[in-house]
Amino acid sequence: MSTIWVVLIAIAALLAGVALGFFIARRYMMNYLKKNPPINEQMLRTLMMQMGQKPSQKKINQMMRAMQNQMEKQ
Repeated sequence: MSTIWVVLIAIAALLAGVALGFFIARRYMMNYLKKNPPINEQMLRTLMMQMGQKPSQKKINQMMRAMQNQMEKQ
């Protein structure tokens, strides 16, 4: 009887640890990406030029604002 309890407690602790680790890692990555966005205006400008578009400052500002809004939704 005691081995069953040990196994059940071990499985419950493992599941709780996995769930807690997932949520801690997710929160850490969201904060990291908010502080250090993966793309900036210069990268966006270069990307648009490579696609054959002439980037205007207005269009770049719109795209940056759209990306920031998308990050806030998550």
